[in-house]
Amino acid sequence: MVEVLFAITVFSLVVVGSLSIMNQGTAAAQRALEITLVRQEIDAQAEALRFLNASYIDLSTSTQGAEWTKIRDNIPLGKTNVSAFGAGEECPTSSAALPDGSFVVNTKLAKFESTTGKYRPAQTFSQILYDSDNQVSNADGIWIEAVKVSVAGNNQNHAGYIDFHIRACWDSPGQSVPVTLGTIVRLYEPI
Repeated sequence: MVEVLFAITVFSLVVVGSLSIMNQGTAAAQRALEITLVRQEIDAQAEALRFLNASYIDLSTSTQGAEWTKIRDNIPLGKTNVSAFGAGEECPTSSAALPDGSFVVNTKLAKFESTTGKYRPAQTFSQILYDSDNQVSNADGIWIEAVKVSVAGNNQNHAGYIDFHIRACWDSPGQSVPVTLGTIVRLYEPI
């Protein structure tokens, strides 16, 4: 009888340990998938910004040139830095919690979209959600902050650049702190 109880105890420990390892593996696989999908969304935002910038420089009267002007005009005057982000920071909970001038780019229509009223915490992972007309319905846990810098001196009196901080933040299963991803895109433009 004692041997049977001992065998059942050992078997139970092995099963519990195996289930724990399987759960950790599943959570790691899900986190890797989420990071890949969010990185693709961030890359799409960066490419759309590059496209709009190039369109503005090449054809400043085009529709895309006008969208670049909206992005540039959306940057708050005198803004010299961006908000805290990453390690231990909580994800913004609403549009009001985002810094002034935050936005996203509608990558399907190459248009500027303010996050006002459209930002919300990510339900699963950070992504841009579209309606049936390809309009941005929600920006789930993703936003862009911009800082404009003018360069003077050394024959650069007519140059400037904008640093776009593309940020994503979401809660992932098995994590005690939010997962954050981001990148910075520097785009130059004539002043």
